[in-house]
Amino acid sequence: MNTRTERDSMGELSVPADALYGAQTQRAVNNFPVSHTPLPSAFVHAVARIKLAAAETNRELGLLDEARANAIVRAAQAVIEGEHDDQFPVDVFQTGSGTSTNMNVNEVLATLASRDGESVGPNDHVNMGQSSNDVIPTAIHVSAAVAVHERLRPALVHLRDTIDKRAAELSHVVKTGRTHLMDAMPLRMDQELGGWSSQVGQAIERLDSAMQRLCRLALGGTAVGTGINAPEGFAEKVAKALGKQTGLDFAPNDSFFASLSSQDAAVELSGQLKGLACVIMKIANDLRWMNSGPLAGLGEIELEALQPGSSIMPGKVNPVIPESAAQAAAQVIGLDAAITVAGQSGNFQLNVMLPLVANNLLTAITLMTNTSRLLADRAIATFKVREAHLQEPLARNPILVTALNSVIGYNAAAAVAKKAYQAGRPIIEVAEEETDLDRATLERLLDPAVLTQGGIPE
Repeated sequence: MNTRTERDSMGELSVPADALYGAQTQRAVNNFPVSHTPLPSAFVHAVARIKLAAAETNRELGLLDEARANAIVRAAQAVIEGEHDDQFPVDVFQTGSGTSTNMNVNEVLATLASRDGESVGPNDHVNMGQSSNDVIPTAIHVSAAVAVHERLRPALVHLRDTIDKRAAELSHVVKTGRTHLMDAMPLRMDQELGGWSSQVGQAIERLDSAMQRLCRLALGGTAVGTGINAPEGFAEKVAKALGKQTGLDFAPNDSFFASLSSQDAAVELSGQLKGLACVIMKIANDLRWMNSGPLAGLGEIELEALQPGSSIMPGKVNPVIPESAAQAAAQVIGLDAAITVAGQSGNFQLNVMLPLVANNLLTAITLMTNTSRLLADRAIATFKVREAHLQEPLARNPILVTALNSVIGYNAAAAVAKKAYQAGRPIIEVAEEETDLDRATLERLLDPAVLTQGGIPE
């Protein structure tokens, strides 16, 4: 490999000749060959957003000359647009403050800005008024807030809308309900899907609430929360500039000491993502059960056939999208456990598991975003209902006798249900034999469609 020699406060170091970064980044690459996985590009872009906003603010405050500031802004914009994603190789599992990634961005921007003919330093100019200790917590909040606002929330709205559309299409379909995986009273498919829609809608509400805390930023606290080396008004102006970039309502947190030493907002968001994962798991498992069979299972629906399901059994087709969704949900639940541990790692004035929080939070958002769209478009929007297959078990469901409780009493109704089940006969035939109710009355009381409306049968 062709190399060049770079120097930092610890001395000289060889760096790849074509790298935009310098010695501090290379030291981190050498020191942390742990997962060989860098932080997500969305996080790096958020750090670059902060650098752009800081350069504009320092220029406005008269602390950074216009030429250098403009050069940093142009360099940051290029990074935000993804032009140099391969220049950020530092491992997720690095120094707990994320200093290595902050310096990686500082060095890349300094190199790019210096190409404009200005002498730009990574610490003195790009990092002016900042510390890794407030930049990285701010980048966690900014990157996660942008990802939720631009990607996850729209995906969830799309999922809910897709469910609602299918529910309206299937409002005429009555099926056997199930509790404990056993036959229960009937319900309509729009009622069943409406439950999914409500779950997704409430998940959106919980994310919206968490966003309020996520938009409160650490920037301005610098090293320990006192704001040393940050000029007056810096925090407010940078937050406003970040809001202009993203369309989000960012503001300085009411305590920088809290922002640097804790990750409470990130833990809260992660908890809401875990709750969303439970929603996704529920919907995925319902789809898998409803699709089971097609002969020896429930066989209520037929999911879109997307790929062969077996390397040995010809013709087998599996519910691959719900299976993928369930795995993604399980992963998000696991990521939340690690974020919870990381959230406890605020020692005095600094949390020291920040890169882990950043990586897991953005990974969870990505998993839930992509999974929500896949479930919507490749499972819920396209499944077919096997209506004829639903009717036979519905007519023979002995639990329909529940509608007779108020007429003949629980014990008498239980005896009718038991006899119908043992004989394998429709409940209406046995009820006609065992009670004084005539056929017309029984047809009215035991009509599955009417029973989905609730209340006391009349």
